[in-house]
Amino acid sequence: MNTYLLGLAGKWLTIICAGVSSLMNSGLIISEEKYEVENIDQTKNSVVEVTEVEYETERIYNDKLPSSVTITKQEGQKGLAYTNEENQLEVLQDPVSEILEVGTGAPGEYVGKMTGYGADCAGCSSTGTLSCRTKTGANHSLTQNGETYDDDEYGNVRILAADLDKFPCGTIIKVTHSNLGTFNAIVLDTGGAMRKAAASGTVLMDLAFVSENDPEVYKATGSNVKYSVQRWGW
Repeated sequence: MNTYLLGLAGKWLTIICAGVSSLMNSGLIISEEKYEVENIDQTKNSVVEVTEVEYETERIYNDKLPSSVTITKQEGQKGLAYTNEENQLEVLQDPVSEILEVGTGAPGEYVGKMTGYGADCAGCSSTGTLSCRTKTGANHSLTQNGETYDDDEYGNVRILAADLDKFPCGTIIKVTHSNLGTFNAIVLDTGGAMRKAAASGTVLMDLAFVSENDPEVYKATGSNVKYSVQRWGW
């Protein structure tokens, strides 16, 4: 960034910071910011270079996040400073620290199978009440509350049944499925088929629907489904 202090004879000097912020289609896009500092010698013009102050990076380590996941909680911003006539550094704009949340948990990358089920499946309760309680300790019913859950971090996500010993309640998983595309889901249920598959070393998850009559239930059945854990449990 090329920055200059444009001095004018008067009480105030205006610092105009102009820099190339991007280069697109061979055209320059210029951004400008203005700051004012007092001109001690009102009869003297000055030209002073303004320098950038690097920001620091703070890291928060979280074992609920897989080791493959890093989340930017706050973007870093450089500060601005200049050297005055007494050769002292004057800060015009303080830098803003970058804050990263770094995962230290298990990697959480799997390829496995998927099936689909509805609240009215054989052996299911008529309301489709899930095995896991929500983060607030409430029950979730597929017929009353629907086939999605509103997570406070990941928003509206689908619901999965899985082996809870491997994938505890509240685990967020990014699913990549050849028929259904890519979507986020949360583990809130379990079943005997999932536990049996896990015992043989296979990852099997069941995607929840309100009813078995939903045609998407059959689309959910597939192999080579990619499961990427984004958060382990609550």
